[in-house]
Amino acid sequence: MKLGFSTIGCPEWLWKEVISTAKDLEYDGVELKGLANRDYLPSTRTFSLENCPQIRQQLADLGLSISCLSTSAFIYDKEKQEAAQTEMRDYINLAPLLDVPFIRVMADKEAAPGKDVDEGLVIENLREITGLAEDKDVMILVETNGVYADSRRLAALMEKLNDPNIGVLWDIHHPFRFFGEKPEETFQRLKDWICYTHVKDSLVENGGIVYKMLGYGDVPLRDALGLLRDAGYEGFIVLEWMKRWVADFEDPGVVFAHFPFAVRRLMRANNTTSA
Repeated sequence: MKLGFSTIGCPEWLWKEVISTAKDLEYDGVELKGLANRDYLPSTRTFSLENCPQIRQQLADLGLSISCLSTSAFIYDKEKQEAAQTEMRDYINLAPLLDVPFIRVMADKEAAPGKDVDEGLVIENLREITGLAEDKDVMILVETNGVYADSRRLAALMEKLNDPNIGVLWDIHHPFRFFGEKPEETFQRLKDWICYTHVKDSLVENGGIVYKMLGYGDVPLRDALGLLRDAGYEGFIVLEWMKRWVADFEDPGVVFAHFPFAVRRLMRANNTTSA
């Protein structure tokens, strides 16, 4: 398994800060969700057409990769359908220029499930764009997020789509926290489609969810990581620290330094249990 962090945890950082931190802390890659307070990556100078070859060489020299481009394409919203299609196309066209295998789309808005979504529209939007994804050798990822944190519902969606260019991003936190699923349940339902993983930890305090640094909450991360390891998963485990949305969260430098240590500790605990 490879380790990465999302830039949602360092929303103000410049590109050079992101990659230097990843290199110094011995990460394998980074997931891009905005950069330097700019959300729409295809419109930034850093990732302009003329700069992409330089970025690719820079990453190769550092032994890093961009693990995923995380979009804000709301594929469940009829009023934003045209904007979502444009955004997905822009990101799919950008991805191969940076050797990025995945883009993430939004099949529901919030992490917690709210009102139901128009699943017919979700399917329509995905089928509209999957041909371009195939041409560009990019996979579209649907996250266990919102109503689709219910793994039964997401598995049913994937069966309806039946498309090799659409996979699942397993956010380990959401099915457990919002639907009470054990990692074994989620994994067994979605294992055929899981291509990528998000990790975060939390506790429920005074009826609300409080995000914590890895290992300080009660999300059964050790169990989830053990399932992935035993299944031979070789993809990314990516820390999604929600600093972009909550300014008083711990500093990204502290959290990013802690994450590899915490993952190694969880994996050692798995090895001890297995023995």
